[in-house]
Amino acid sequence: MARKLIVEADGGSRGNPGPAAYGAVVRDAETGQLLAELAEYLDVVTNNVAEYRGAIAGLRRAHEIDPDASVDVRLDSKLIVEQMSGRWQVKHPNMRELAREAMSIFTPGHVTYTWVPREKNKHADALVNEMIDAALGRGLREIRRLEADWVEESIADDVVGAIDVEKESLKPPTVMIGWADLGMPTVTVLARHGATEWSLEKRFSGRGGKDMPLAPVGRAQAQALASEVARRSEVTRIIASPLLRTRQTAAIVAEATGLDVEIDEGFAECGFGEWDGFTFAEVKARWPRELESWLGSLEVAPPGGESFAQCQERVAAARQGVVERYAGERVLIVAHVSPIKILVGLAIDAPLSSVYRMELPPCSLTTLAWFPDGNASMFSFAEAGHLHGIVVPAGT
Repeated sequence: MARKLIVEADGGSRGNPGPAAYGAVVRDAETGQLLAELAEYLDVVTNNVAEYRGAIAGLRRAHEIDPDASVDVRLDSKLIVEQMSGRWQVKHPNMRELAREAMSIFTPGHVTYTWVPREKNKHADALVNEMIDAALGRGLREIRRLEADWVEESIADDVVGAIDVEKESLKPPTVMIGWADLGMPTVTVLARHGATEWSLEKRFSGRGGKDMPLAPVGRAQAQALASEVARRSEVTRIIASPLLRTRQTAAIVAEATGLDVEIDEGFAECGFGEWDGFTFAEVKARWPRELESWLGSLEVAPPGGESFAQCQERVAAARQGVVERYAGERVLIVAHVSPIKILVGLAIDAPLSSVYRMELPPCSLTTLAWFPDGNASMFSFAEAGHLHGIVVPAGT
């Protein structure tokens, strides 16, 4: 009877791309016996590259142990599990090379891939952090601990899928090299939708009003956004506001990436009520007192609309839902100016009034990381280099 092995693999970068490493653990599936611990520092690469490299290293060691074994590779990367299981396309050239390398190690049919939540992958995750800290602190580039190198401490769990062994020696050292290790964040990559005729004309356009489609230039922007997201090959899922312009933008990105689109009402644009479809000058002429009150207080809503404070409450709840559902993943959220500005304010602990101090081009990208301990960080704001050559009026 063929031997059964388990590979637990993880990878991470501090910055994405940033200083990165993989960690891999090989176990006997029947007994839970620990057979190998592997880690390698990879210099500056993305999380996805590090994850793939961890799976490859674990598979190579499993093949050295028994080339005829059946191997279950367990990762907390939904992207890699789905790609290697053949359910998602591998579109990025670098990812395709890594996928081919992983598939070449064992005879077809010997390897399966299983997604596990991050808390069930602590051993490999600890190796990643131990390796990065050791590399940055002492210049160490590789960890390779094999069965003969230690007295075995692991005990088989009654259910192999629930094996969760931690060793005191694997805890990351208490060192700080320019940053603290706050755990693997959930990363939201925020994309504003492509331009509509109303956004080109600088008209209020919110939830509850006319559901505007993309203008031709907006579709061109969405195509450029889709190419950029596919090139980066990092997001594991796409979420969109329910409004037509965001759904159209997200559909174009989905076609380029092979991902499905999930709709979340919480990321819809703020409701502007009776002002919908009017320019600022027109609103000022028709509703001068209401506009003055709205500009003077974030608690005031336009007639029949929604205040920024109400919008913030809705968007914050939607963000929390994403972090809880997709912990540790990289999620593209196709949304609008107001929700994106609100999320930036939440991430950097800025007052809600900061929404008046930000500008976001259509189809620009803003990247925020939400850490398990409640901390957050902004990695980029309003990236628009991928839109070079698409000419639109200034400020739209």
